[in-house]
Amino acid sequence: MKARDIVRARGHPLVQATHPTTFEVTKDETLTVTGDCIIGVAADKGAADLDPGLKALLSDDRAVLTTRLTAGGETVEVRSKGSAGLTLDHPADLVWRRSDFVSDRTVGVRSDRVAATLPREFVEALRRGEDLVVELDAKIPDGS
Repeated sequence: MKARDIVRARGHPLVQATHPTTFEVTKDETLTVTGDCIIGVAADKGAADLDPGLKALLSDDRAVLTTRLTAGGETVEVRSKGSAGLTLDHPADLVWRRSDFVSDRTVGVRSDRVAATLPREFVEALRRGEDLVVELDAKIPDGS
């Protein structure tokens, strides 16, 4: 079983990408210096807007989520897990977490990258306000 969705957002001059446990993309148009996990603003989707098939897969503990983040010619791949606790019903935010914590904004847990570990070239592209494309591919591995 597989499902896919794409979220389009953009960077912002105040992107810091220094948060040690998460990264976030939001529909909000602005960003302040306290938003150290936010890497993209003005997203065209929040968690509630994601494809229903993708949401169904992500709410399975066996799900593997591969997220490709592309901005300014730089691409970063992030691997995460799904969780039966995900509700994916936040209207504005998408959050990837290193921990197993879930909220209505969480799209992936046990992520192998967080804001602080994103390549700095990628972060610089976001600070320039480059378009951000977030490709989410989820699957349940065979034999799970």
